[in-house]
Amino acid sequence: MPIRRAKPAESLYAEVADHDLVVTPDAALASAINRRLDRPHFGTFATTPRRLAAGRREQAEDRRAFLELVTETDHDWKAVAYAVGNVLQCWEHTGRLDAILEYDAYVDDATREVVDVMRTLRTTSKRLSEYTVDEDLSVAGDQSVDGDRSLDGDRSVAVVGHDQLTELERSVLPEEFDRVELFADEAFDHPPFHVFESATDVVAALLDTVSARNAEHVAVVLDGGGKYSSLVESAFEAADVPFYGGPGFADDPHHRAFVRLLRLCFRGSETTVGDAAPVLSQLGIDAPIADRERRLESVDGAGAEWLRAFRDRVEDRTFAEALDAYASEAGVELSRLDEELRSLGLADEPVTDGAVDRLAYYLQTYEVPVDRDNEGVLLADAKSSAYVDRPVVFHLGMGEEWTHSAPQRPWVDTEAQFDRYVGSFQRLLQSGDRQYYLVQDAAGGEPITPCLYLGDLLDEAFDRFSDLDSVEHRRRPRSTGAGFERESTGIDPQSVETVSQSTLNSYVNSPRDYLFGRLLDTPDQERFVEGNLFHDFAEFYVNHPDVVAAADTDDLVDAMLDEAEAFFSAADEPLRRRTYRIGLDLITEYLDDEGPESDDFLTPASGWGTNFFAEHFDEPVDSPLTERWFEDDALGVKGKIDLVRSPTQLLDYKSGRKKRLTQVVKGAALDPPADAPNFQAALYLTYYRTVRPDERLEFAFFHFLEPMADVVAGDADLDDALTTVTYHPVAFDEYVGSREAYERLLDGYNDCRETFEDLGYAAYEEIAAPLTFPETTDRAELRASEFADRFTAAVDAETSADVDAEKGADQAIRELNRVRKRAFFRGDLDAFEAFVDERVEELNARRAGEERFPVDGLGGEPNYRRVDNRDLLLGGDR
Repeated sequence: MPIRRAKPAESLYAEVADHDLVVTPDAALASAINRRLDRPHFGTFATTPRRLAAGRREQAEDRRAFLELVTETDHDWKAVAYAVGNVLQCWEHTGRLDAILEYDAYVDDATREVVDVMRTLRTTSKRLSEYTVDEDLSVAGDQSVDGDRSLDGDRSVAVVGHDQLTELERSVLPEEFDRVELFADEAFDHPPFHVFESATDVVAALLDTVSARNAEHVAVVLDGGGKYSSLVESAFEAADVPFYGGPGFADDPHHRAFVRLLRLCFRGSETTVGDAAPVLSQLGIDAPIADRERRLESVDGAGAEWLRAFRDRVEDRTFAEALDAYASEAGVELSRLDEELRSLGLADEPVTDGAVDRLAYYLQTYEVPVDRDNEGVLLADAKSSAYVDRPVVFHLGMGEEWTHSAPQRPWVDTEAQFDRYVGSFQRLLQSGDRQYYLVQDAAGGEPITPCLYLGDLLDEAFDRFSDLDSVEHRRRPRSTGAGFERESTGIDPQSVETVSQSTLNSYVNSPRDYLFGRLLDTPDQERFVEGNLFHDFAEFYVNHPDVVAAADTDDLVDAMLDEAEAFFSAADEPLRRRTYRIGLDLITEYLDDEGPESDDFLTPASGWGTNFFAEHFDEPVDSPLTERWFEDDALGVKGKIDLVRSPTQLLDYKSGRKKRLTQVVKGAALDPPADAPNFQAALYLTYYRTVRPDERLEFAFFHFLEPMADVVAGDADLDDALTTVTYHPVAFDEYVGSREAYERLLDGYNDCRETFEDLGYAAYEEIAAPLTFPETTDRAELRASEFADRFTAAVDAETSADVDAEKGADQAIRELNRVRKRAFFRGDLDAFEAFVDERVEELNARRAGEERFPVDGLGGEPNYRRVDNRDLLLGGDR
């Protein structure tokens, strides 16, 4: 069916102007009709059934009933809330309070108690049940005021939108009344949907139009609990645009902080500074970023001390005393929250874990009334409103979140209720003289599903907003002049000359994430602290093996535990103690067996940084073999070599899981970059080949915790902890024809070995020299290549019939390809040098403001598992 045209308030008033009383389904429409009243009128003119029965003293009866019951019953609060909701809903749809008792599946002790209490409680539903509009009832004229319970005789009644009223609301109507339809006979030609790339673009477009000058003429319809609500409120506050209908009682920062503080008190020793940061912020205390992942128990500072003292005393306090302590520390008055605690019967109750849960549940379940200044832009909830009386109305989002959850109860006529929802939605779409539908077409790469009701109202088939009559809006600069002011500092941007492997990894994955990583402080993390301790131990052991040998290992482990204890609980200590001991033993064993024998081949290194064990033993660490810093402006790279094992061997300690050789080489891919870029091996070898030119080099990762399970089982092999990547100072085609490659083929598969033993190296070299190995690493493409054809034919021609030359050649190609995927060659590192030059040049251009730092990296959308500032990356090029 098409969208039916809703009658404007002016037309409705024209139809009901001659009546004495007008009943409408919602208060906003009643107010709109009343504002158009053009003649003197005594008493109420347009109103809702609930206001007619209860007057302007109407309150949220579910909350009122809940407050009445929780202080008089021993039932669980959730059970009481569930029963109250069922009783009121059943009453609404059947017109009878005790109708729910006919549904056995929903009747329990709590439900019966709720029904009994509500018989005497003067709720709005109770007043509706007792009140009827009686046209024959005559009362004195001076009694016909707002809140009356009766009407003069001869007064006519009009009901606007009778089908939108529930059974309980209809029970107040007289036997005779005039029905006025909400909709005209013609269809509504809706305006186009304005489609934006993101929610922030939607809000930016809203701010382009709304200002403090026109705020009184504007309404914004949105999902009251969704993302647009907080975005719009924040944007209006920043732009000094007045608004009302926004944050509720539970959204007050101090109310939220107080509940969070109480919850923290029962989390035990696992609470971190990051957990407490929102509370500390509301108390005006700055929690150092570096401490965010440390346990609250282990940090100093006035804020942490106050929190610990509050926690240690909380169970000896009542809620009122706890609130006073928080308010005093925060320097605020929280009288409204104190009143609510007293209404709940919690004020004088001791603070317990269960009571805190009940308080949190109440604040999440019920909307506590707050005083508002009704000035500025009206923010209307899409699921609570059916009519908005403002000249200009913006509808934001309009997705699935605008769809009501249909009541799944046997007393609800679901078809009739759905019709009410659709009717309200149609009216809401037409609110205002001008309507603007601002929507987002996709999020996270997936289309946003429009509100379910649109599917019933529009004849055309669609899956997303752009399938409908729509206008697409691309991101554009703000034209209002609002936002951050820019002032020239008169300072030229400082150029970056070199990048480290971690910087390059982050930048290639997402330049925007790299930028935020440079701008923002990051907390110390457990894995980094522990990793540094192991690195420091390895460095110290190379410098002073005799000192470590004379020390008690348990003392070293104790020192490490003391340093890292801020990040773990006492329950984790046995496992960590075992991990630390095994890690130290494996590092010691490796360095005893494979450590460097001499440092004569290196120049002295200048000491830099600190070392935990050097300070612990009060001994220097000055060997040129360990923690050797390099920075090469010509190459644009810098880094720190953990250990130089020999003139041609470098080693890096890793506490994480071991990677395969193919993973190491693949991580350094350039076109396109790997999903998880890792350029450490390529970068270090690129630098070190300038120190040892034309030499075969090795870079080994020693994952010293990898054999831990084998250590426990008693059969550890240190070779299982090593991943060693080789650099060959030749082009890969040169390597293919080399003696080393030939010898490798002789150590391969049977047919390969037999074929090339028969062939001999001289013939092999002559065959391989003029050939160019294909760029592809795909096995099927290699087999189908010209290289494979020519190589196989030449080998077959030069070998005897006793060998399977075709199979041997195929195995040889596979083995050569296997080598290529597990090592670096001269061309690989030449390309990497050029790649680094391009990234440094590009990075400096972006630092100079020539272009923005994009979210997407060279490989497209970043690997979000590898970003550090996910919440700051909005997606795309925003």
